[in-house]
Amino acid sequence: MKILAIESATPASSVAVGDDGQLLAMALNVDRRGHVGFLTDAVDFCMRKAGLKPGDLDSIIVDVGPGTFTGIRAGIATAQGVGAAVGVPVRAASALDALAFRAATGHRRIWPLIDARRGEFATASYRPVPGGVVKETLPELLSPNALRATLDSDPDNSLVVGDWHTLPSDVLRGLHRVKTGRPRYPSADVLLELAAQQAERSGLAPSAEVRPLYLRQPDTDINWKTFRTEGVWPE
Repeated sequence: MKILAIESATPASSVAVGDDGQLLAMALNVDRRGHVGFLTDAVDFCMRKAGLKPGDLDSIIVDVGPGTFTGIRAGIATAQGVGAAVGVPVRAASALDALAFRAATGHRRIWPLIDARRGEFATASYRPVPGGVVKETLPELLSPNALRATLDSDPDNSLVVGDWHTLPSDVLRGLHRVKTGRPRYPSADVLLELAAQQAERSGLAPSAEVRPLYLRQPDTDINWKTFRTEGVWPE
């Protein structure tokens, strides 16, 4: 089963191609504004590196967020464009799922973080199980203080991964049951693993809805409404 994976929900865009669980090729670029210019060339590079033609693909998986609005849109558009061109199903994955799946822990509850900007972080709770993770809560946006309160009230040991580097320095201070770790960003090779698991459970049918998981309105919509009501364009 040959799968193309596209990850662009965070500043670390990546593309990977795999066959029956084996990684054949991968390209990575860390640039908050470089998604659009990178993805098409990266897909072409990975396909050539893997020795495949577009018609060889069986499925495509793309990260739909949460993450940067521009990056998510670029990834979905690329995945849907390739999927429509070659006639293969497109499946959706979550950036939080990808972070939790790759987190290096065998017993701690996992809290992946995506910096959603505007002082908020996207997160959800995951429990490690043999061969993967199980999501325990729905994704939500939390302020740094709300995140600290959530972690502090959790009686279990926790591992925070992802964008914890961008938290205020005092948020995790003194939380002795909480450790931080990797990965820093979700990546396309992890999406390949998630796609393989999905295929085992439900075959290669497309996801019901491949659309952005924003958790809130894009900043441009918020700013435009503020401008219309207050006459001031927010900084």
